Amino acid sequence: MTVAIDTPVADFSAPATGGDFSLKALRGRKLVIYFYPKDNTPGCTTEGMNFRDAYDQFTAAGAEIAGVSRDSLRSHENFKAKLELPFPLISDGDEAVCHLFDVIKKKKLYGKEHLGIERSTFLIDADGVLRKAWRGVRVPSHVDEVLAAVQAL
Repeated sequence: MTVAIDTPVADFSAPATGGDFSLKALRGRKLVIYFYPKDNTPGCTTEGMNFRDAYDQFTAAGAEIAGVSRDSLRSHENFKAKLELPFPLISDGDEAVCHLFDVIKKKKLYGKEHLGIERSTFLIDADGVLRKAWRGVRVPSHVDEVLAAVQAL
């Protein structure tokens, strides 16, 4: 079952930098969970840095942040260290979290179709209910829009 606005998100756990990530462990805090295609690519690097730079504002608004891609934990650890990210990166090699949020889409690269992660962000409230979804995200100004939604919640 995939997520839907104004409904509870099914609890999940997955390997992440800093230890296993569990949605249930974050009850009582808002969560911004963003999905990105690949570590160390230009758009994903910029997006990660934008969330990093606004991290204090997100935590002041009662929200945690987590990034998700299909990259390995080792890749995530390197990416997190390189960008000095203060939040966990979830390794979703089996795509279970990606399928829960329905972010695996057909994409074209150099004229060839493949399945990949559609850049997406989701806002989950302190009770575990999905309140907002951004799909097909464009990186510029996206983090500001997400922060405004967190502050308004």
